[in-house]
Amino acid sequence: METAYLSLGSNLGDRENHLRDAISRLSRCGRVLSVSSIYETEPLDFTEQPWFLNSAIAFATTLGPEQLMTEILHIEQGLGRERTQPKGPRIIDIDLLLWGDLILDSAGLTVPHPQMHRRRFVLEPLAEIAPEANHPVLHKSVGELLENLPRGQIVRKIKTTNDS
Repeated sequence: METAYLSLGSNLGDRENHLRDAISRLSRCGRVLSVSSIYETEPLDFTEQPWFLNSAIAFATTLGPEQLMTEILHIEQGLGRERTQPKGPRIIDIDLLLWGDLILDSAGLTVPHPQMHRRRFVLEPLAEIAPEANHPVLHKSVGELLENLPRGQIVRKIKTTNDS
């Protein structure tokens, strides 16, 4: 089994339930090892939309990265995601961030995620569960990437994994 790290986000409807439902559906493709707290984050790029809830998970699977990405897209679609506007509002968004030390750049998938090191909404939750995870291109840990990120986007923890 390989350990992958995923980022989840939602800014439409019952955002927290969408995150939980996505994690539940992902468990059919492998084993969820850990789940970060839930963070409320302001939108980037397209800012005229509701704020997001974001989380990160460590995930063990026997699937390959492309197979997992196919399953992720099915899960997003099954939860009602419609891709009508780039960076726009969405019921659920699941990104594959890291896959061990794999570096992959194919037509349908880039690992590590090409923007993760610039996104506080990704790094805050990921650093909570995997601060020592290595970015194989930048050769820095997730904790170091977060520490070196300039201030900017508002990211605030609203619910720990132990809250009900």
